[in-house]
Formats: sequence, structure tokens, C-alpha cells
Amino acid sequence: MTAAFIRRLTLTNFRSYHAAQVTLDAACPVVLTGANGAGKTNLIEAISLLAPGRGLRRATMEELAFAEGDGAWAVSAEIEGMLGLATLGTGIDPPVGEDSSPTRRCRIDREPVSSAAAFADHLRVVWLTPAMDPLFNGPASERRRFLDRLVLAVDAQHSSRVAALERSLRSRNRLLEEPHSDPHWLDAVEHETAEVAVAVAAARAETVGRLAGALAAAHDQAPEFPMPEIALQGWMEQLLPNHSATDIEDRYRALLKDNRARDAAAGRTLDGPHLSDFAVAHAAKGIPAADASTGEQKALLIRLVLAHARLIKEMTGSAPLLLLDEVVAHLDPGRRAALYDALAALGAQVWMTGADPLAFGDIAGRAQTFVVSSGRVEPQR
Repeated sequence: MTAAFIRRLTLTNFRSYHAAQVTLDAACPVVLTGANGAGKTNLIEAISLLAPGRGLRRATMEELAFAEGDGAWAVSAEIEGMLGLATLGTGIDPPVGEDSSPTRRCRIDREPVSSAAAFADHLRVVWLTPAMDPLFNGPASERRRFLDRLVLAVDAQHSSRVAALERSLRSRNRLLEEPHSDPHWLDAVEHETAEVAVAVAAARAETVGRLAGALAAAHDQAPEFPMPEIALQGWMEQLLPNHSATDIEDRYRALLKDNRARDAAAGRTLDGPHLSDFAVAHAAKGIPAADASTGEQKALLIRLVLAHARLIKEMTGSAPLLLLDEVVAHLDPGRRAALYDALAALGAQVWMTGADPLAFGDIAGRAQTFVVSSGRVEPQR
């Protein structure tokens, strides 16, 4: 198995689709064309829910339901995955009352599993969307989220660690808000915070190291896309290569204890991996990615995503699904052709969306093309 791929995708009351089904041939590229607002992104968003996390839009469960339905929705895919043939499914049931919050259900071969993290045994999914275009100019929180998505694609438990860190930090902040905080409770919370913080930082650092290796290994490939230099910025991440996890945990606990008064005044914890940054530079020009042109930033991002996909293939033996939303529309012809060649070399099933069918002319002969309109998906005639 060199690439996982979807054989059949079925949507029920999902976003703009009352009911839709797409049947595919092997791992060849998939092109979705149609007018803006037709539902192309909705379709690949459904696929992104077959991976750990909340999907490419990070939507709430209620937002995913068909407007004219009963509040329930379902996504199912018959796949050729890393463990062979399987059926993955997820969705929510109709609400039972006005105040009820939906519980997402996940199934593999129609048997319940605890969460979408179990899907990672069968399928890995990587995506690139227009919402990621301002990544390098935006706040560090967006780059951390992007990095955590990269980590999650190779380590399905990473989101649980990140969530645990966020909960632990909130607990500490609440304790610091109290006029007379119990120091024993604070000690206990900070002990947990330090453990989880180092685990999160270590997972990020390991992925960045592996990704840097993947970038270096493909240095001479696709020269149309500039080479990024990547690094993690944060004192904890800098200590990891030469210090034990226990040592760093002890340092962070001491720092948290010393900074209680400062953090209480600020209303938040002012130090830790929840504030680290994922730094990206344009290697050839020696400038931060934020100072590169818009076109260069897009090309850097594409190079990062391609390297990440190759890393997943190297680590798992199977290329991930790639979801590329409106990526080719803003590429010049040379970079567009280079992207298609790089995707062919990767051998993954790639789903690409775009309003202009002509943009996919170079790949039309080796892709399955579907026309999307008003909640319908039909093969191009």
C-alpha cells in the first residue's frame, strides 16, 4: 500500500448536501469544479472530518447540518486504507431538546469507536485552504494551530495533549483569580501543567525536526517552490535537545510558582509552549516568510504541505489524502505544472477544487473531474 484513498464518499444532510455520493477510481487525482458557493469546499470539509480534530473549518457540530434537515448529519467513506478495506463514518443524531448539545459519533466498519483519533489507523489527511494564506503575517496562535495540525497528522494523540494543556492552564488561571488561593492546589495544578506542557513542546519539536529533514531531502525537487527554513521559537523547545523532560518540567514548575503574582495580575499564564511560535523563513532570500511577497508566501506554504505529505508517507508507508482548496487558481502556469508533477510523484489521492475548469487543463487527462452545483456532484461529461 503506497497511498490510502477513498473509493466512495457519501454525505447525508451535510452542509449544502441533502444527499450526495461520489464514486472514484483508485488513487488518481480528483477535481471538483463549479461556481463559487456551489459546495466544493463543503465536500472536502466532509473528508477532513475523517481525521482527528474538527475538520478544515473547525466548525461546530451544529454548523455542519443541512439547513432544511432535522439537525442530524452523516459522512461515510469506503476506503482503501493503511489496514486494507474499511468504512469510516461520523456524524451526529437529531437533537433531543433545545438545550441538548450534540455528541459526535464515529464508526469504523459500522462499529463505534471512541473518537475520530481511531481513523488515523486507516487514513491520514492533509489540507491547504485559502484561510491559511495569511498564516505568516497573522498571529502566532494561527501558526501554532497550523503546526499542531501537522503534528496531529503523524500523532493522533496530539490534540488530546493540547486540550489537556489548555484545561490545565485555565484551572491555574481560575485559582490565581481567587483572593486567597490554596498553594497546595496551585502546586498540584502546576505539576500537571508542566508535565503536559513539556509533552506538547516535545511532540511539536519532533515533528519540526522531521519536517526539516523532509524539506532537506527534497531540496532539489520542484525548484519553482522556494525552500522554507523552519524552527520553533520558545525557551522550552530550545532546551529539549540537551535536557531531560524531567529537568525541563522542574524548571517550568519553578517558573510558574515564581510568576504567580505576575500571572494573576495579567489574568493569564505569560510563559510556556502555549505562546511559542512556528517560525518560517524564505531560505534563498534570508528573510522571514512574513516579508516575502504574497505569491512567495503561497509557494512556501505549498512546499511545506508537500514535504509534510512526504513525511507521512515515509513514516506510515502510505501517502495521505491531500485536500487542496482553491490552490491552483493563484499559481502561474510554471508553478501549476510543477505542483501537478510533485503530486504525481507523491502518488496520493488529491482532491482539488476550483471555479475555473481551464486551470486544471494540465491534469485533466489523469484526473477524475466532477461538477458541483446546488448540492449536486456529477461526473463531468
